[in-house]
Amino acid sequence: MLAVYRHMFTIPDLRKKILFTLMVFVIYRFGAAVTVPGADLAQLKAFQESANDLGIVGLLNLFSGGGLQQFSVFALGILPYITSSIIMQLLTVVIPRLQKLQEEGQSGTKVITQWTRYLTVILALLQSTTISFLFSRGQLTGGFQLVSEWNWWRASLIVLTMTAGTALIMWLGEQITARGVGNGMSLLIFISIISQLPRQFGFIFTQTVGSLNNPAARWTPFILIMAIFAVMVVAILYVDQGQRRIPIQFAKRVRGRRVYGGNSTYIPLKVNTAGVIPVIFASSVLTFPALLVTLIPSDENRILLSIRAWVDENLGLQRGTTWFYIILLFSLVVFFTYFYTAIQFDPKKQADILQRQGGFVPGVRPGTATERHLEHILNRITLPGALFLGFITIAPSLVGLAYNITVAFSGVSLLIVVGVALETMKQIESQLTLRNYEGFLT
Repeated sequence: MLAVYRHMFTIPDLRKKILFTLMVFVIYRFGAAVTVPGADLAQLKAFQESANDLGIVGLLNLFSGGGLQQFSVFALGILPYITSSIIMQLLTVVIPRLQKLQEEGQSGTKVITQWTRYLTVILALLQSTTISFLFSRGQLTGGFQLVSEWNWWRASLIVLTMTAGTALIMWLGEQITARGVGNGMSLLIFISIISQLPRQFGFIFTQTVGSLNNPAARWTPFILIMAIFAVMVVAILYVDQGQRRIPIQFAKRVRGRRVYGGNSTYIPLKVNTAGVIPVIFASSVLTFPALLVTLIPSDENRILLSIRAWVDENLGLQRGTTWFYIILLFSLVVFFTYFYTAIQFDPKKQADILQRQGGFVPGVRPGTATERHLEHILNRITLPGALFLGFITIAPSLVGLAYNITVAFSGVSLLIVVGVALETMKQIESQLTLRNYEGFLT
């Protein structure tokens, strides 16, 4: 393994890509530590000292690499871009114009990418306005008013700063993709989550052990959580690479004296075709009601206040600590796994492509029979993948309920970290393989 690291940095072009990616990481972490102009620093310091990883703030803070808790220029993180990308991907399925652009190749992809950027800026404007307004009222912060004097000039300055920060993050991610190693957006999420893991594990240690000299230390839950963390990483690696290979045979064609075709290949159907997208979908759906009820004034009637209290208890401040939230999250993850897999892989379209190319599944008639065969296999392998995603998502919360503690890290963070690390290692391995060096995964 040490030889692999040495070879990575002996190749000039690969070394430049890795160093460029690391430089962007430094810029990103620096931006996450710079507070927006107009924030009340005294209130912000008090909020940071009292803040924990519960509720919506903890979830959003995780994906921003601590930027939200710092009320920084990069407080929104990469979430607006992720949301806009998901929206555009879903619209591509239902809008014929976008489908046509996608089929045009590189030129159509450029247009869709540009529209995604515009949508990212719009979402950043909306989210920065909402978050800054809630912070000024002390909501989501436990009563700490992070903007003491809320007026149109100060609000405009904060909103424009946070929106510009999101646009800069988007540009940095694109630069990593073009000039660095790996997918830029995924790597920025990766570094955001990695930067928060020590703090989250420290939070767990404080709840269980307290201190090394603590006579009432509970080492059992802490050791169990660490063991579960390691098992989850291994399980994600195993399932992420699992696939069902459907054999495909191409018919022979004779043209003149030459015989074409007759070769065989396979269609790889992954057990986890949807990746982490279903978890992100489910988390976003459950986050929206909690954000919405924060707009209810404290002097409203009892019915609205009771609704707000129920949402805060089950979906907001205590999310992940109630059975209602855990069961609902698991169900949504399973549902969105099937939903997104159906978008990613269309059995009818795949069967038509095989029939036009002269390919067929051995023992299955081309056309409708092939479509039903592919659909049957897809449904069978999606079920264990969906159940696995759901269990990984709720596993930390189940441990927390069992020992009456709050487990800060979530299953989605592990899924993203392991998936991005594995994909980046594969790209580096391909670079090393081209130069006859041994790769990571060999």
